[in-house]
Amino acid sequence: MSERKVLNKYYPPDFDPSKIPKLKLPKDRQYVVRLMAPFNMRCKTCGEYIYKGKKFNARKETVQNESYLGLPIFRFYIKCTRCLAEITFKTDPENTDYTMEHGATRNFQAEKLLEEEEKRVQKEREDEELNNPMKVLENRTKDSKLEMEVLENLQELKDLNQRQAHVDFEAMLRQHRLSEEERQRQEQEEDERETAALVEESRKRRLLEDSDSEEDTNPTQPQPALRPNPTAILDETPKAKRKAESWERSVGTLGSRPQLSGLVVKKTGLDTSIRRGRAPPLPGVMKNGQVAGPAPQMPGTSSLSQLGVYSDSEDSSGSN
Repeated sequence: MSERKVLNKYYPPDFDPSKIPKLKLPKDRQYVVRLMAPFNMRCKTCGEYIYKGKKFNARKETVQNESYLGLPIFRFYIKCTRCLAEITFKTDPENTDYTMEHGATRNFQAEKLLEEEEKRVQKEREDEELNNPMKVLENRTKDSKLEMEVLENLQELKDLNQRQAHVDFEAMLRQHRLSEEERQRQEQEEDERETAALVEESRKRRLLEDSDSEEDTNPTQPQPALRPNPTAILDETPKAKRKAESWERSVGTLGSRPQLSGLVVKKTGLDTSIRRGRAPPLPGVMKNGQVAGPAPQMPGTSSLSQLGVYSDSEDSSGSN
């Protein structure tokens, strides 16, 4: 069984490499490569900013009739991410950089252009001095004259500053000393005010605490509530009333029957009239020329109690 990965191939004895047909590909053929934007640029069509490092699927080709020291120069075609306009740039092996060619403008290129301009002027001057010795002398004379003018201007500025700026160090130190004393005096006054405020506050707090302590030590003694005597109500209530109340609690009241109340006669009036041998005055009879009203009833007695009193009076009169 042969190996899967063969490194050497078999060439027959009659192999002739010249008979192998060669592919005729165009020299300006293009390849699709994946690359990143080499610098910041802005699209001329829509104004979209394309930042350095953005990835594109670009087409790559070799620039014809352009090279640097035998190194080929390549051109890349990309499309704007917004308007799909074509943007081209190519390599610059001379400056190890890329140059913008079409469809966009490179950003942050002012410093680079300035440096390139300075290099161009310096190179032209060196080339001119190399071919013309008199030009070298003229350039040296101009440089020395310019340097002397610069030094004179600098010295004039120094003299002008010295004439206009008279610095009195003693006055500066005196002013600084006065400002320090004023600051210390203000700080001392502020500390004294704070101390006085604290002392006053502590004094007021102490007075309040003393007044509170005096009130706590001498409280007003509350008058003890007089406890009522449980038997006082018995002394205040008459015996007849107590008897009527006990009767009402045990038997009931007849106050709702007005016909029985008319049969009751007071014991006191009947008893006294019988004992004295006089008839009791009848209701409605003139007394001293006036008509007497009906006999008043005691508000505190009931009909049954009056009936009991009447029966007692009859028993007493019968016994007599």
